[in-house]
Amino acid sequence: MPVISWLLTPIMIAAAIVAGWFVAEDAANFGVVQMAIAVLLITALVAVATFWRQILAWFKTFRRSP
Repeated sequence: MPVISWLLTPIMIAAAIVAGWFVAEDAANFGVVQMAIAVLLITALVAVATFWRQILAWFKTFRRSP
């Protein structure tokens, strides 16, 4: 369980910061907004990890074009 905590703590901190931009921290729905943003961040991380080779190849071809 500690490994999951190490992985999720930075994501939840980032989600709290982003949620704080849109919702007051003492609002009743802050936790819901924070969890929605955390799910989006996890989804983005999984997508980047899944398509890492294609993203890297795209950046290499983008850098070569004049």
